[in-house]
Amino acid sequence: MRRVTRAAELLISLERGNGTPLRVQLEDAVRDAICTGRLAPGDRVPSSRMLAADLGLSRGVVQECYAQLVAEGYLTSETGSGTRVAEGAVAVRERPAPPPAEPVAPRRMIADFASGVPDLASAPRTLWASAVQEVCRTVPNDVFDYGDPQGEPRLRETLAAYLRRVRATDAGPERIVVCSGMQQGLALVLAAARPRVVACEDPGAIETVRTAAAPAGSEVVPVPVDEHGIDVAALAASGATAVVVTPAHQWPTGVVLSPHRRHELVAWAREHDGLVLEDDYDAEFRYDRDPVGTLQGLAPDRAVALGTVSKSLMPALRLGWAVVPEWLLADVAAAKRMADRGSPVLDQHALALLVESGRYDRHLRRMRKEYSRRRDALVEALAEHAPAVRVSGLAAGFHAAAHLPEGTDVPALVEEAAARGVRLYPMSRYRSADGPGAPDLVFGFGNTPERAIRAGIGAVADLLSP
Repeated sequence: MRRVTRAAELLISLERGNGTPLRVQLEDAVRDAICTGRLAPGDRVPSSRMLAADLGLSRGVVQECYAQLVAEGYLTSETGSGTRVAEGAVAVRERPAPPPAEPVAPRRMIADFASGVPDLASAPRTLWASAVQEVCRTVPNDVFDYGDPQGEPRLRETLAAYLRRVRATDAGPERIVVCSGMQQGLALVLAAARPRVVACEDPGAIETVRTAAAPAGSEVVPVPVDEHGIDVAALAASGATAVVVTPAHQWPTGVVLSPHRRHELVAWAREHDGLVLEDDYDAEFRYDRDPVGTLQGLAPDRAVALGTVSKSLMPALRLGWAVVPEWLLADVAAAKRMADRGSPVLDQHALALLVESGRYDRHLRRMRKEYSRRRDALVEALAEHAPAVRVSGLAAGFHAAAHLPEGTDVPALVEEAAARGVRLYPMSRYRSADGPGAPDLVFGFGNTPERAIRAGIGAVADLLSP
């Protein structure tokens, strides 16, 4: 502690005639001295008589200043002890943030080949708004209550009929749980089943599975994928009792699970008391023939079919479903009830209305044609500008795998492409093993217009065919 006797020690300077009262200027100056550390807690400030004389003020102005700062907690005043800086006063004031730098305009991208994203510009805004409006106008009053946590009976009945017709799923409305997208559906099933070890495809959505499995305390082990799909022999050796697969269009290689592997996977589930969790994320978009039926249809007692409208309508809806074996249904429904008391009721009725009326199917047909055009544009652009690049996984969905020449430095290629305004994505980001793996890229074309696809491939042609 120290005694400050002169105004000069506080670096106080007052400006007369600037429009700010002298008392206010003095208060600000003393506060600043405390907050910047020139006056420390316990320091004694100049007497009102001394400070008034130094600054050429009336003593009453200084006394008013000190009284205000005592009231604010900056100073304390006790008879016989003088006026001091309060022990709890702020010692250091945060420096004001520097003025924001001039914003730098982001580089205009020629093309972004991000995968897993549908065409957001084609999201059926009007269609959805019309369905919600019609639901609000026509449904009975009790629909505006909380609803069934397992899902609205109307939607579950509609989904059951749709999935049996389009995906050959063994689905009854009583075994469907409506959820907020695939991720929640996966987490609910794992929370109910609680497998000690969960297997997932490699490459694949490994981080998604880990996130969903964490609350259940399950260990996640990657199992390799080859040209026929998941390696079932490696799965059997992994010790897993549950596996997450994408058989209709493997994420991200695009491989379709071969018929013999489908039967091997069902046999594994029966022999190991295992559970197959089937992510049916984009199977509606099949181009070479009708979509392959779900694996769940082969083994409804050993498989869960997980679906969503994130790819078919728009991710923002957060609506999906899980078709669950009867022995697991009560636990999954209970987990959903505890998670959020059920998905949005009006949205469920709006989706049911779109499916019932045929508007959902018409939208899918339109988008299937659009994605087919974009797929063709990607294939043609690569054939023209980078013929050394082999493309696979084109039978369904809206992404493809591109296999680059051996020895390609993929990280350097991705960096240089970005500098040219083209975002490319390496397959290695979906692999579990350290190291680059095969020199592959994942080309998403769902949210990339046809013109951008052609321009983007043209801009990086020399990088793809070194």
